[in-house]
Amino acid sequence: MIFTNDTEASLGFAAALADTVPEASDSGDDELSTTAQLASLLDEWKFSGRRDGDDRELADVRAARTRLRALWLLDRDDAVDEVNDLLADARALPQLVRHDDLDWHIHATETDAPLARRILVEAAMAFVDLIRADEIERLRVCDADDCTSLYVDMSKNASRRFCSTRCGNRMAVRAYRARTA
Repeated sequence: MIFTNDTEASLGFAAALADTVPEASDSGDDELSTTAQLASLLDEWKFSGRRDGDDRELADVRAARTRLRALWLLDRDDAVDEVNDLLADARALPQLVRHDDLDWHIHATETDAPLARRILVEAAMAFVDLIRADEIERLRVCDADDCTSLYVDMSKNASRRFCSTRCGNRMAVRAYRARTA
């Protein structure tokens, strides 16, 4: 493990949320266009706390998704400014908590804070760990020429190039075909 479980989970969720945009989703559609899709994503990632389940919350989370995609692509120093802004805007106050089947981990907002705010603050807290460890380069965009999915490279030597085995295999087949043509 490179980072704590909550950091890895927060980064994984941030990537999954960011990858619901049409240009990065598996379906090619916006996979966050309904409140049901949002609920499904939150359930899949076991995201705790308040959920309103309404159109306003969906719009706020979609705006958070845009902000996270932009944050993902920043270099380390620029990411610091954005992370600090996210934490200041939310008046984040990190605290250790234990709930459900999770051991001690950090929450920096109240559990009844709006969902989009909690999403952004949890991502910001995970980014704090990446920045402090000088590991921001582990946040990647898939190298496949037809994919813009985001992912966290958790390999030991930070050598992962594709978001999935599917993208890696597809690019290997293309390279093979180009060599043999």
